[in-house]
Amino acid sequence: MCILKVEHVSYSYRTKYQTIEAVKDVSCEFEAGNLYAITGESGSGKSTLLSLLAGLDLPLNGRILVKGEDMAEIDRDKYRREQASVVYQAFHLFPLLNTVENIMFPMELKGIPKKQAEEKAKQLIAEVGLAEQSYRQFPQMMSGGEQQRVAIARAFAAGGQIILADEPTGNLDSENEENIVKLLRESAHERGYAVIVITHNPEVAAQADVILTMRDGRLIGNTAQEVGVS
Repeated sequence: MCILKVEHVSYSYRTKYQTIEAVKDVSCEFEAGNLYAITGESGSGKSTLLSLLAGLDLPLNGRILVKGEDMAEIDRDKYRREQASVVYQAFHLFPLLNTVENIMFPMELKGIPKKQAEEKAKQLIAEVGLAEQSYRQFPQMMSGGEQQRVAIARAFAAGGQIILADEPTGNLDSENEENIVKLLRESAHERGYAVIVITHNPEVAAQADVILTMRDGRLIGNTAQEVGVS
């Protein structure tokens, strides 16, 4: 099922000295149950495209459809609360909240009772492979790989169908990188998410079901591939 559809989207912004055409006439689709990798060199437009998919800005031309609805016509804050979660390279956990509280946060925003949210958070902690001892740990007490697992669990807690990940393994060693990519792949294949990952790492991209390649703001390649499950 198509969750996100990008139709002839272009986006530019003005710096002090010039206008940057960051995305140029891009069209693509994202379906539930697939892991997508958007690749390209620095400045190719991949991060700008992810920002548009997150509803953090709107295209200057073209449109993005969310389950058939134009992104420009929906409540984009609600979209990020309930349908699309962003996972960042720098984790972006709340430093003064422990693991359980970080994961509870999006559920509490939706009005889920505290006890129910706490039980769900603990369930998700187990599902992302963290031990009970992590419940009361604060982000600074955890490794990078553990923090990224918490960030992914928080994305699950939001209850949407879209995970947008911006270089989610960029701060991790090779072992944690492999574990996080496996978790994201399972999120797509077993939970039915549309998982869209921005990455410059060819080893991460190789694990995706579909690789989208960008250059100079344009989509120059869209490759579906068979990926063995490790």
